[in-house]
Amino acid sequence: MRDRDSELRLADVLVKTTDTLTDDFDLDRYLEWLADRCTELVDARGVGVMYTGGDDAVRIVPCGRQRAVVRGLLEIQYLGGPCVESFGSGQPVPPTRICPEGAGARWPRFAERAGEQGVEETYAVPIRRGGTVLGVLNVFLAAADGRGGVPSELGLRIAQTLANAAATGLHNHRTHSAYRVLSEQLQTALDSRIHVEQAKGVLAERWQTGMDEAFEALRGYARREQQVIDLVATQVVRGKIDEEELRRGRSAPS
Repeated sequence: MRDRDSELRLADVLVKTTDTLTDDFDLDRYLEWLADRCTELVDARGVGVMYTGGDDAVRIVPCGRQRAVVRGLLEIQYLGGPCVESFGSGQPVPPTRICPEGAGARWPRFAERAGEQGVEETYAVPIRRGGTVLGVLNVFLAAADGRGGVPSELGLRIAQTLANAAATGLHNHRTHSAYRVLSEQLQTALDSRIHVEQAKGVLAERWQTGMDEAFEALRGYARREQQVIDLVATQVVRGKIDEEELRRGRSAPS
């Protein structure tokens, strides 16, 4: 029954991990939730996330029973560690003991800090979409961890499954956000075009001139006053610009 409950819990977490197309999505809160669920599922002392959001800024998110310890273990990895190794290779770093012949030989500074904090084993899995590594989940185990019956090799597989689901969710959120920005930009451009066309029609009718001459008057005024032409057009339609100012510098009608 316990195995069945664990499977259902994992399935529920995986579904929620991919649900990122919400208006109130918050990346930092999502990464913290992800690390918390990973800590729970693999029965770890703590889990940290290193994530790059596409703006070259690296986020560090610690979770678990000793967040300050996990943060320190993530920060020292700029000098080498499982997170950096997984980031570079795009591959998981298998369970590695914190001992001279294990982590000590690969990442001496990290191993020293981990040993001081009572960490006995660590592994890391990439949050990867295709060939792009978005981040890394780093799991830290101590002597008392693992008593809940989650061997390190199984924990590694669970963490990688969770990371794969997160990669899908984060990729979908990035794509969704990009389309929303593009849609807003296109709508803004369309609205601006409509305002300019309306203003051109207003001036052409008032001055009994062509649309090209009306546009030149709008553009000339915008340049002189260092204003966006969309704003000028809106003010013209609302009758809030002195026509003499608009006429100044306007060429004679064709």
